[in-house]
Amino acid sequence: MKEASVLIPTIICGGSGSRLWPVSRELQPKPFIRLDDGDSLLQKAFLRGTSLPGVTDVMTVTNRELLFKIEDEFREVSDLNQNPVNTSFILEPFGRNTAPAVAAATLQVAESHGEDAILLVLAADHLITDQAAFSDAVAKACVLAQDGKLVTFGIQPTAPETGYGYIESNGNEVIRFVEKPSLDKAKDYLASGDFLWNSGMFCFSAGTMLKEMALYCPEILEATNNCLQLARKTSGEGFAQVEINPDHFINVPNDSIDYAVMEKTHNSAVVACDIGWSDIGCWQALGDLTTPDENNNRVQGDVVIQGSKNCTIKSDDRVVGAVGVNNLIIIDTPDALLVADKHRAQEVKHIYAQLKEQGHEAHKIHRTAHRPWGTYTVLEEGPNFKIKRIEVKPGASLSLQMHYHRSEHWVVVSGIAKVLNDTQELTLEVNESTFIPATHKHRLENIGTEQLVMIEVQTGSYLGEDDIVRFSDVYGRVS
Repeated sequence: MKEASVLIPTIICGGSGSRLWPVSRELQPKPFIRLDDGDSLLQKAFLRGTSLPGVTDVMTVTNRELLFKIEDEFREVSDLNQNPVNTSFILEPFGRNTAPAVAAATLQVAESHGEDAILLVLAADHLITDQAAFSDAVAKACVLAQDGKLVTFGIQPTAPETGYGYIESNGNEVIRFVEKPSLDKAKDYLASGDFLWNSGMFCFSAGTMLKEMALYCPEILEATNNCLQLARKTSGEGFAQVEINPDHFINVPNDSIDYAVMEKTHNSAVVACDIGWSDIGCWQALGDLTTPDENNNRVQGDVVIQGSKNCTIKSDDRVVGAVGVNNLIIIDTPDALLVADKHRAQEVKHIYAQLKEQGHEAHKIHRTAHRPWGTYTVLEEGPNFKIKRIEVKPGASLSLQMHYHRSEHWVVVSGIAKVLNDTQELTLEVNESTFIPATHKHRLENIGTEQLVMIEVQTGSYLGEDDIVRFSDVYGRVS
């Protein structure tokens, strides 16, 4: 019997989750959505991987802009692990689909743990409710991976679902991968008993995947390897980070791991499993996680319903009233409202696409935006002015920066701030303020032990977030 290989859960955290707009956005995507128990999908993926026997290292492939939010998410639940784990990150400047992400992770694991190491590739935005069954499926997959197989996890179908790809199988043998089918085809697949949903989770040894990529997608493997060789790398105790340069990453072909390798390889295998899996692909799927009322309405937040049935309604801040409506999805956020027919839930992605095409910030960012140092919330804005509430974590600081087009007036609401305003260094406490003219270099730091809360009033001809010139930054955000 072969000696057990090291197992590295590898979380792929990318995508925009456009079908879950307006809660999911480019800089606050689907993996960060909180479920009723308070945990995010990302946190559940992290705990799912770290709860497996013998796991001491977790790798995450994600966008550079999401790093600090992910670190906060992991830190929040890390004390739930019995054993501390090392975390490593591969930071992409933008998405190039799953094949480059898998290639980068595999190359990095091979370098740090050897080619016999097993990668368990997990999506950051899936829900799995049966941890014991998941652990059993992973154990079976690891045995196959040690024998040189690229293993995928097939979900036992419960309905003729048209939103998933399928795997035709015979035991662990993959006969073929099938694209998302028509409803009639999906019914045939369900009736046959020979088809599984393709979960998008994989298990393989680093050496096997590198050999298969060299055979079937050498351009992706070579280009990704070049990116890693030229990447900026940092490491410390229990931590490692690889940041890929955008000028290099643009040369990597855009393709999924399914198309690039899995559908071509002769070394694939499948583990059929019933693990309580869902990819939470749309509002109807997410709403189904909430207990329905007597009229099959599923509500979150301050919602009042009269004579309505089969609705999914969520409100963060305001009262939502629904009278005499059926089969609607109503999602209210501080800056955007979605109203959709339940049967057309998949089409929400087109709203997201239109907003992105128009350059509307509602596709990208919430009214409350997360930054490495804390958060800011846009309270009000109009022609030539914007008012923000800024919260800075204890010990955190914003970058040394300058704006060409706007001036800023800062007022401390709570906490203690250290401010550099051009050549002047100030300490500001509650009810104290400073004015920062356009073109002045400035920096804000929380030197207290509690949250620093400030009100910022911006005035000027242009108030976009891209009017920032960074001179230095503790979070490495200087170009």
